[in-house]
Amino acid sequence: MHLGITGATGFIGQRTAELAAQRGWRVTVFTRNPEKLAATGNADVRSFVPGQPADVDGLDAVLHLAGEPVFGLWTAGKRERIMVSRVLGTRSVVDGILRAARPPRVLVSGSATGFYGDTGDREVTEASPAGNGFLARVTQAWEAEAERAGEVTRVVCLRTGFVLGSGGAMKLVLPVFRAGLGGRLGGGKQWMSCIHVDDVAGLALWAVEREAVRGPLNAVLPDPCTNREFTSTLAHAVRRPALFPVPAFVLRASLGGLASVLLDSSRVRPAVAERLGFPYAFATLAAALGRVAGTD
Repeated sequence: MHLGITGATGFIGQRTAELAAQRGWRVTVFTRNPEKLAATGNADVRSFVPGQPADVDGLDAVLHLAGEPVFGLWTAGKRERIMVSRVLGTRSVVDGILRAARPPRVLVSGSATGFYGDTGDREVTEASPAGNGFLARVTQAWEAEAERAGEVTRVVCLRTGFVLGSGGAMKLVLPVFRAGLGGRLGGGKQWMSCIHVDDVAGLALWAVEREAVRGPLNAVLPDPCTNREFTSTLAHAVRRPALFPVPAFVLRASLGGLASVLLDSSRVRPAVAERLGFPYAFATLAAALGRVAGTD
């Protein structure tokens, strides 16, 4: 299997590249700085410039993960970068696929559970409609670009939830809880759909191999949790109390629009992964956080 990955130096992309290599797959990394990356000893490097068709010819599969990080203050400029990086980056990959003499057999394109918006207490699956809000608009535009590749190849949109591991948002959260300063966010009743980074990477590779997987694929644990449950489970994993809740008004005042990511409900089930029997490495929140905290 010859797999091309954009965003391969990111949290999820790096782990996926590692797991693919462990399987004996050949991995080609797409980057804006191919000369710099090639100098590190990685010979399988191709240029990736959003807005220009990517050279995907001859690859068996493409995993597209590149995009502006969501975390950070949502200024007008930040919002534009989040949207444009995903739309233009995906357009580059898809244009490359449509022009390729031998196109990849599958495109697994990143997306997010933000597609569903604030779900409240309502449980949603891949069959549920799009929600409202900024991230819902971003993911709809993102997936629309990816789906253009459906003319010539199988397309999977990996709707990823809150990723647990040593990077991403947990890189900021874990030290706070280790210091005994953690606590619920707002009232703590909002739902969270989490997943360990190893299972996000595993789902991406599983989607490459499984012909039956196409369209949206929720990358989340089988059972969503509330923020209160997440807080208590993480506190237990690091063996510290969690006595410092952060009021919703403080989050909104300090983070602006980004606060919605932390306060909105995301009650998402992985119906496709469950139906087709994806083998989770960490199928429960306790198992996933235990691995993150080093107490499993």
